[in-house]
Amino acid sequence: MSAASSPCTGVCRIDPATGWCQGCRRTLDEIAAWRAMSEADRRTVMDWLAARKGSD
Repeated sequence: MSAASSPCTGVCRIDPATGWCQGCRRTLDEIAAWRAMSEADRRTVMDWLAARKGSD
């Protein structure tokens, strides 16, 4: 299984209504912690992002 790359899209604006980045849908805490996260934690966040994108 390959490593989860950063979901950053370069569109870095936090939506005040959701608290999610408008580009990647991560929270500020998730963005800040990304580099220190384990691979399992990154994959969990990636699963959450897919669900968040579906809720738009």
